[in-house]
Amino acid sequence: MIWTDLGIVLTTRKHGESAVIATFLTREHGRTSGLIRGGAGKKLSAHLQPGNLLRLEWRGRLEEHLGTILIEPEESFSANAMTNRDKLANLNTLCAMAEACLPERQPVEGIFGASLILLTMLDETRLWPEIYQKWELGLLNELGYGLDLSSCAATGQNGDLIYISPKTGRAVSRHAGEPFKNKLFPLPYHLLVDEVKPTKSDLLCVFEITEHFLTRHVLAPVGKKIPMVRKRFIDRLK
Repeated sequence: MIWTDLGIVLTTRKHGESAVIATFLTREHGRTSGLIRGGAGKKLSAHLQPGNLLRLEWRGRLEEHLGTILIEPEESFSANAMTNRDKLANLNTLCAMAEACLPERQPVEGIFGASLILLTMLDETRLWPEIYQKWELGLLNELGYGLDLSSCAATGQNGDLIYISPKTGRAVSRHAGEPFKNKLFPLPYHLLVDEVKPTKSDLLCVFEITEHFLTRHVLAPVGKKIPMVRKRFIDRLK
């Protein structure tokens, strides 16, 4: 079997003397790994840095096999990230979260496109956390655990929604949530109204919510945890 695709480098690990096994976030084939012969050499290793965009040609006897991959460079986002500590931390957070949370070989074209946007906007370090929180919210949606903020989980009303249930991910109104407010997440207003710009406090609240649901539904069931690089990313926002 042979297929070609665009892929963002997520991780690499050495295999034998000169090869590497690399994991990519691809446009049409999701998170995919393959053996790259000579990948540990100086020529190819420069292209196989996390965050770089490559054109891939995957070959294998069967689709479920590891397969071998030939690469051609498309865009070196890692070179830009190396010029600034914040940009590098942002890039590493994106790659680590995609590696940890995405299932293998499940198409996630929306997440690929959103990831590419984040990589092209690495220079916008002040705006980047705001865009990245949309990426984590989109990741929850892509995996089937998206927040439902259309109406109150308890009453069905769609007004005065100020909480989010940590059990269901659904919105809760002020009246219905008052007796349980200490157990509920606050609902940042910008998630309800697109025109509202989030504050730092709003972003931190969203990241607490997405971490809760990603851990509960995606990572913990397979014995994984939120990557440390993502925790350091949050600490820098505080």
